[in-house]
Amino acid sequence: MANAKKKKPLRKALMLGVGLDSDGHKRLTTGPNFILAGGSEETHEVMTEKAIKINEKLAAKGKQLEEVTHEEFDDIASSVGLHRHKPE
Repeated sequence: MANAKKKKPLRKALMLGVGLDSDGHKRLTTGPNFILAGGSEETHEVMTEKAIKINEKLAAKGKQLEEVTHEEFDDIASSVGLHRHKPE
């Protein structure tokens, strides 16, 4: 078995959104590469909209989430209104 080829594991990327505010309802939305949990109705709607827009931009580039670099993802996320938190 010394000649057996090792297969690279398939990479899969997932966006996880967690809404920390609540209006008493439990919300969970899933997509092909995202899971969104919690949040008020408004927060959950905004998270869903942004995840869908990110997927549209990925599709326009002909790429899957796991195929973009961190920098590419940051640019796409920024273009839909998301910004990386930089602690002080």
